[in-house]
Amino acid sequence: MTAPKVLISDALSDTAVQIFRDRGIDVTFEPKLGKDKERLAEMIGEFDGLAIRSATKVTDKLLSKAANLKVVGRAGIGVDNVDIKAATANGVIVMNTPFGNSITTAEHAISMMLSLARQIPQANASTHEGKWEKSKFMGVELFNKTLGIIGCGNIGAIVADRAIGLKMRVIAFDPFLSEERATEIGVAKVELDELLKRADFISLHTPLTDQTRNVLSAKALAQTKPGVRIINCARGGLIDEEALFEALQSGQVAGAALDVFATEPATDNPLFGLENVVCTPHLGASTGEAQENVAVQVAEQMADYLLKGAITNAINFPSISAEDAPRLTPWVKLAEQLGSFAGQLTGIPIKGVRIEYCGDVSELNVKPMTAAALAAVLRPSLQDINMVSAATIAKDRGITVEEMLCSEHGVYESYVKLTVKTDEYNRSVAGTVFSDARPRIIQVRDINMDFELTPHMMFVRNADKPGFIGSFGQVMGDEGVNIATFNLGREKPGGDAITVVALDAPVSDKILEKVTALPQVVRAKRLEF
Repeated sequence: MTAPKVLISDALSDTAVQIFRDRGIDVTFEPKLGKDKERLAEMIGEFDGLAIRSATKVTDKLLSKAANLKVVGRAGIGVDNVDIKAATANGVIVMNTPFGNSITTAEHAISMMLSLARQIPQANASTHEGKWEKSKFMGVELFNKTLGIIGCGNIGAIVADRAIGLKMRVIAFDPFLSEERATEIGVAKVELDELLKRADFISLHTPLTDQTRNVLSAKALAQTKPGVRIINCARGGLIDEEALFEALQSGQVAGAALDVFATEPATDNPLFGLENVVCTPHLGASTGEAQENVAVQVAEQMADYLLKGAITNAINFPSISAEDAPRLTPWVKLAEQLGSFAGQLTGIPIKGVRIEYCGDVSELNVKPMTAAALAAVLRPSLQDINMVSAATIAKDRGITVEEMLCSEHGVYESYVKLTVKTDEYNRSVAGTVFSDARPRIIQVRDINMDFELTPHMMFVRNADKPGFIGSFGQVMGDEGVNIATFNLGREKPGGDAITVVALDAPVSDKILEKVTALPQVVRAKRLEF
């Protein structure tokens, strides 16, 4: 088996490079390649993985050249330099390392808050100039002040912990923060309006989304407690910088400490030069420990995916742990087979897909199975689709996707049932995985059957009348095609029957025409797996 190939196009630690090599991955380390777009585009086609920091721009154009690319790993939390939509469409997993620099970023926010409260940068510059302006730099204590945290995820929770250690009162606004989690970390959960009115300091720790862009707008800043101080070590764009400038000038905001800006690199900004503003050049994750942590994490995550199929911290696909990957693999394969079987038999537009997970399988991580099934169902009609892009494409086309979990055991300890919904009919197929880890189809259109999928198959819907099996066999004999397996099921004696046949050779148009012409046949379909 050929070793996976990974390209590192930005500066990453030697430890990370060695992790790839120790895991048996063929790694190419060119830390300045990310700035050479043309050469990167020429090289990218031969690699399975791309490890980056912020210099490399993973664009739609670059991805179109990356025929073998399976994963992009960003050493850090921000993936602004990766076209997630294009990566998803191309079936490329995008991973980041959201926790490797959490402590460093949280510590920087606390440092910025202290610097802002005591005007340390201004006092430092003044003292270096030989001045002794002790009375000019009157600060404020943090003790007993209220810190409002907008976005109380991993980093926000660490900031809260450090602030509580400084004897501050901490309130937090985060739509995803539960009351139980708030109590656990020692903060009071509030709505944004209340936070703005009560906070002496506001620290932002939320990603930049359509919902959070300019969360501190002119209107929001006008609602703040007069003399509030604002810290942003999260993302530029969370604060309306023009509105902040006006609020700083008016005194509504006493000061701001900013590590991030709407446009970066920030070489020119109206906030620069204001005496009540502390600025740093996006240093939140800039410690030796953090850089080492994220580099090591991205190397381990990418290696686990390329070698084991484990998915951790993916932006565009459900996580699969290294422990779960071996157990999930046969079930993912089954889900894909069910989807492919149903998709090839559905000749009209699909309106919805329902997937039922029954028995022990319902306790597994079903998201990858759903993704595999959905991609396979839609592939016959939408050729360029994969496990990563399937959910997005289905949503864009108005195709509903339902997951149902049932812990009860039936005849089988575990099984998966997939139903395709159209305007004209609903059709289902079910399968299970036996102890040999080989998927099997156990039901088609609610008719019990038992067969494995093989490369060349034929599906026949026929009337349950004498003579069909002999006539079918005669056609295959006349055409010199050997029947590998023959599976027949029926609704009731003399009713509709289904025949699924595995053949040793592809089904030609001539064979398909002959089978379709048999008097008992309602429909015949060629299947390829």
